[in-house]
Amino acid sequence: MPLPICLDASCGTTLQAQIVAAIRTLIEQHRLAPGAPVPASRDLGRQLGVSRNTVTAAYDELIAQGYLYTERAVGTFVARTLPDTLIRSPEGSDDMRSGSAHRALNLPLPYGGRGLTGLHRPVRQELEVDFVFGRTDPHSFPERLWRKRIVECLGGAAKRMSEYGHPAGLPELRQLIVNQLATSRGMVASAEQILMVAGFQQGIDLVAHLFVGTRTPVVIEAPTYRGAAFLFESYGAQVIPVAVDAHGVDVRQLPQRRVKLVYVTPSHQFPTGVTMPLHRRLALLEWAARNGAYILEVDYDADYRYDGAPLPTLQSLDRNGCVIYINSFTRTLGPGLRIGYMLLPRDLVRTAVTIKSLMDNGLPWLEQATLAQFIRDGSYDTHLRRLRTAHEARRDALVGALRTRLPEVRVQGADAGQHVLLRLPESCPPAVEVQAAARSFGTGVYPLSDSPVWFHEGLPGHERCLMLGYGHLAEEKIERGIEGLAQALSLSSH
Repeated sequence: MPLPICLDASCGTTLQAQIVAAIRTLIEQHRLAPGAPVPASRDLGRQLGVSRNTVTAAYDELIAQGYLYTERAVGTFVARTLPDTLIRSPEGSDDMRSGSAHRALNLPLPYGGRGLTGLHRPVRQELEVDFVFGRTDPHSFPERLWRKRIVECLGGAAKRMSEYGHPAGLPELRQLIVNQLATSRGMVASAEQILMVAGFQQGIDLVAHLFVGTRTPVVIEAPTYRGAAFLFESYGAQVIPVAVDAHGVDVRQLPQRRVKLVYVTPSHQFPTGVTMPLHRRLALLEWAARNGAYILEVDYDADYRYDGAPLPTLQSLDRNGCVIYINSFTRTLGPGLRIGYMLLPRDLVRTAVTIKSLMDNGLPWLEQATLAQFIRDGSYDTHLRRLRTAHEARRDALVGALRTRLPEVRVQGADAGQHVLLRLPESCPPAVEVQAAARSFGTGVYPLSDSPVWFHEGLPGHERCLMLGYGHLAEEKIERGIEGLAQALSLSSH
């Protein structure tokens, strides 16, 4: 649908500002109704004779102002509740108008316009093979054993269910996690340093609560997980993106000034999949000590390394108490469990536990008790060994199918984790067009623009990148999915 917009290149206002003003006027005059779609950035750019980037930047500004919102893989729409509607009431007393303005000014409008920023994505039943990131295989969940452990825990539940638990989490579970980290990762800590959280997102939120205020400088990888970047922004952080290269975040580009926090995923960088080598880990720790910064180490795929031994965590190398380590049982038992943990430097423990008690007074007791029993009797280790074997077979099926069907495609991050990044050759159309073509063959693939990725201005060639999650798919489905992707690329390239 063309928009009635005329641009004047000779006036003193930028083309982007003219587009923003014109669309805002159309909305305020009710010529674009709430919920109405606006043209795709490519189509509007073609209509107005400007670059797609100019239109995208204008749309981003209107989203930040609360006039537009996006739905992933669907489009961009006029916001159903507009900021001017909230601030100005056509009728009512001055007191009512003042109250409305006060409420509106405290609403996080950019985030209302962005919609959900995390990992939730409805299951698309019509897709035969869906390479969506963040899903685990429901058939791998140890349902029989888990049910048995729940029943065992319920035998002594009356007293435990009738009182509040420690906000840091179940003491016996925290001790079991310390024992496990010492054995599997060489990490030395005490149970008092472990803080149980409801998955990675709550852990990141707690760290933001600890450190971030208005204009607090926070360094994040670029690209990185969108849920982290948006969360820091919501606390008012001055987000400082630092580019990721073939070895993770480029330490040479870190700012040489006081920074409160650095967010990294060194074991399997999200979304590129690269691993930070030892020399760069040491350089990052040295920089943090010199600049008085804390490092937030998110080890989201730590349990899956297929080629070579895992490198020591930043936390295990830390000699200055500057690393906050976060992990979760999301990738091994399932995201629905919502149990993760933080390993904190000793000087942060008391404050972090206090903040955690303000958030939720602790996680549900039964799930923690069941998990503790599952770890204590060895069931978790057995489950994890089976998962590693299954995931390595799935990784091999994916890499083999790509080499056979799409040898011209570059694959990143296949040595660990549950997702890979595909870089399509220049001869291929943009990833969003490949996604649409693949859906016609029953295959779901995801460009970075339709993934939980924040890439600021700088991931070269990001418009030709696809992120494929595979941990939840059997080998035969993976092979069928890559066949569908190959057919889509063949179709869309002609």
